[in-house]
Amino acid sequence: MKKILIMYPGNLLLLILIWIFLPPQGAEGGEKEFMKPEISFSAEVRGWKWDGQIKHFNSRMLFDYMNGAAELYLAYGVQSLDVYQWERSGHPSLTMEIYKMESPADAYGIFSFERQDEDAGIGQGSEFGGGMLRFWQGAYFVSLYGEGEGPDLKAAILHLGKEVAQSISQSGAPPRLIHALPDAKLGLIPKSIRFVRSHVLLNQRYFIANQNILHLSRQTEAVIAQYMRGSQKVHLLLIRYAAGKQAEAAIQSFKKSYMPEAGAKGSLRTEDGKWTMAQRQGEFVFAVFGAPAPADAEELIKAAEVRLREKGP
Repeated sequence: MKKILIMYPGNLLLLILIWIFLPPQGAEGGEKEFMKPEISFSAEVRGWKWDGQIKHFNSRMLFDYMNGAAELYLAYGVQSLDVYQWERSGHPSLTMEIYKMESPADAYGIFSFERQDEDAGIGQGSEFGGGMLRFWQGAYFVSLYGEGEGPDLKAAILHLGKEVAQSISQSGAPPRLIHALPDAKLGLIPKSIRFVRSHVLLNQRYFIANQNILHLSRQTEAVIAQYMRGSQKVHLLLIRYAAGKQAEAAIQSFKKSYMPEAGAKGSLRTEDGKWTMAQRQGEFVFAVFGAPAPADAEELIKAAEVRLREKGP
C-alpha cells in the first residue's frame, strides 16, 4: 500500500490520502484511490479515469471558475469548491464539483433552488436528469455531469455520486421552516419548494420588488412554494426573522411598498384579479401571492400557522 501526502492551498492544510491497491477491486467501480477527510471516491469507474488533478477555489476565487453563476453560490455562503475530471477515450468527459457550504441549510438551499428532476436516491436529497446528478449531504452540495449522455456515462455518474455521498459522515437537517409548509392536501407541489436567503434569489423564483422590501439577509430564512388551488398556481412565502421586531419592520415595509392600498386588512386584489395577503405572527411573516380568492390565501396562511405550532419554531 502506497500513501501520498498532498497539501491543499488556502487557509487550512487539508490532508489528502491516496491509496493504490492492487489488484483492482472489481469492474463496477475500480479501486478506491482517492480519500480525504469526509470524502472518498474511485479513481476509475466504468472506464473513466480521474486525471489526478484537483482544481480548488475559495469563495473569493469562484468567479474565476464560473462568472455568471457565482452570485448564486455566494448567496448561500459557499466556502470552497473542488473540481475533479474523469476522461475516457472516445467518450465525453465527466466532471464533479464539490461545494462546501456554510451550513447544511445552505447546502439544501442551493440544491432546492434549481430542483426539477426525479429523486435519484443519493445523499439527503438528489435529482438526476439530462446527464446531471445534483445532491446534498451535510454541508456539501455536489454536482456530477458529462458533456453527453449514454447508459455507461449515467452509470458512472450515479456510481461516483453514491460513493461520495456515502463517504460523507456528516449529515444535517434541512431548514426547519420547510416543515411549516402545508402539505399536499392543500395542493403543495413538492418540487417547487425553494429555500432562499436573499431578495435577489427570491425574485428569480417570484418577483416581488427590485428593492429588498422584505429585509432578507443571511440572518433570515425564507421558503417559497407553489400550490394548486383549482386550476391556478398560488405562491406561499414564509419568512423567519431573528425577532418579532424585525418581522414587524419587514411586513410594514412590504405593505407600504407592495400593497399600499390594502391598509390594515393585509389583503389586496391585484390588477390580474388575483389576491395577495400578508400577515405576521411573532418572528414569522406569511405572504400569499396569486390566490383566486381571499379564502384560499387565508386557508394557506392558517394552515402554516398550525404547522408551526405543531412542529415548533
